[in-house]
Amino acid sequence: MAGNRPRHVLDGYKVLDFTQIVAGPTCTLMLAEMGAEVIKVELAPAGDPTRAAEVMINGRSGYFVQHNRGKKGICVDVKTPDGLAIIKGLIEKVDVLVENFAPGVIGRLGLDYETVKSINPKVVMCSISAFGQTGPLANEPGFDYLGAAYAGIVSMGGERDGAPYVIMTALGDVSTGAHAMGAVCAALLYRERTGLGQYLDLSLLDTYFHYHESGIQSLSLSKGAINPTRSGLHSWYAVPAGIFKAKDRYMIIIAPLEHQFSNLCRAMGQPELATDPRFKTNADRLKNLKELVATIEAWLQSAPSDDASMAAMKELRVPHAPVLSVEEAVKHPHLRERGTVRTVHDRILGDFDVPGFALRFSEFPEQLELQAPFLGEHNEEVLTNYLGYSSARVKELQQKGILRSGPA
Repeated sequence: MAGNRPRHVLDGYKVLDFTQIVAGPTCTLMLAEMGAEVIKVELAPAGDPTRAAEVMINGRSGYFVQHNRGKKGICVDVKTPDGLAIIKGLIEKVDVLVENFAPGVIGRLGLDYETVKSINPKVVMCSISAFGQTGPLANEPGFDYLGAAYAGIVSMGGERDGAPYVIMTALGDVSTGAHAMGAVCAALLYRERTGLGQYLDLSLLDTYFHYHESGIQSLSLSKGAINPTRSGLHSWYAVPAGIFKAKDRYMIIIAPLEHQFSNLCRAMGQPELATDPRFKTNADRLKNLKELVATIEAWLQSAPSDDASMAAMKELRVPHAPVLSVEEAVKHPHLRERGTVRTVHDRILGDFDVPGFALRFSEFPEQLELQAPFLGEHNEEVLTNYLGYSSARVKELQQKGILRSGPA
């Protein structure tokens, strides 16, 4: 905190970060982006597995840097008495502990919630896992797409008579990390009011299940008569809403409400379609989906250009968007202007693009400049500042292999 002005909304809060890969590091990265001091604990000897993930330049991983900016790094052998003592000492000093090991692992390390609570009753401890800390699936190995599969999300992607598919991004991991961040902040607010810490159990599967905006209640209320499943390029219940082949690219058009569909028909130069018995209501359009798709795509493909057809829809406020590639998205002026795509600087990698911070705060309009740690880079800083260790003691622990460090 510079003078009386905090760096950001969470300035002054301290987080002990036992996370790795994506879901957990997303949570702690978001906390760091909001000004919290995050101490990333990596397990000796190698640390976070993503330190060896592509793209590697001079031994430095872009994957690791993207997800771990703004964190102080220590690398500790917590299976030794001295290593465990370090962690327990740090627990006394922090507000939050976040971990995303498989259920039971943090307990086997001697750091289950009851132990953590006994050390620091005010701590907010958050465990992030694939399937949750309880239930029949709890102890199964888990990754993002497995949570999507169990949640019924994967079943919704693909052609009706074809194989299901998954979106090849860390949609569930990042969303779960964001959910965890929200839970941590809410728990800190509760602690401000009551003085009480608590334990948080966040899972990929629970997060993914939230993505069903219509399917679950439709299935339940219809007593199974409506059984949502994949429907290819177009919505199974709202029409038109899907992916259309235009002149040179694909577009998404979403115009199922009556005024939206009427405006789409006007943009197409075919206003009479809005009252055509085949397309007059959403139920009619759903019944005659193939004909409607063919009509819309014929118009798109006959337009002078994709820009021309999009301009016609824009003029009448028909919701639509071009399907951009990753390369096109990172160049888009809107994403650039808002910092949605952000260029950051790393000490080894230099300048490169990463996703920016999605939360906007009027009191803190500028995003913080953050660096990802080298392996064990802050061993001495953290142990001397937080625990009062001498430099000689830190050096002794390093010589014993209890603390580790590396060049990247």
